[in-house]
Parts: sequence; structure tokens; C-alpha cells
Amino acid sequence: MSSGDKSSAAAAQLLIDDEPDEWDKRIFSTGCAEENTKLTDCYYEKKDWRACKMEMEVFRQCWQRHGNDKRTGSRAAQ
Repeated sequence: MSSGDKSSAAAAQLLIDDEPDEWDKRIFSTGCAEENTKLTDCYYEKKDWRACKMEMEVFRQCWQRHGNDKRTGSRAAQ
């Protein structure tokens, strides 16, 4: 395999990896993909959900605004 073939194969794999999977499709369908990404990134950086309360609240508000609590049957924590 030449170096050109290797780079073509790597580029093809990158395109395959860039396709939305089932998880991505579900997140995009909520209307809150950006908020989910920010929340996930916060947790990844800080390793503590308590440090991500603002991001969690923004995600929660988005979730409710888009009617996802009714669609999924989820309820707000008391």
C-alpha cells in the first residue's frame, strides 16, 4: 500500500466516523444538541457534575422548552 493509498483510506475512515450515529440522531432530535455538548464537555473537563450546574440548568430548560419531557415521559426531579 503506497502512502497515497494510506492517506485516502484514512480520509475515507474520517468521513465514515463523521456520519451521525444513532446516539447523535437522538440528541439532534431533541433540539438540545448544543446544550448537551456543552454539558458533556463541562463534565469531561471537571469530572464532577456539581461543577456543571449552570450547564445542566441550560440543558434542562432547553429540554423542557422543546417538549422532550412530554415526549420521553421524563419528569423533573423534586
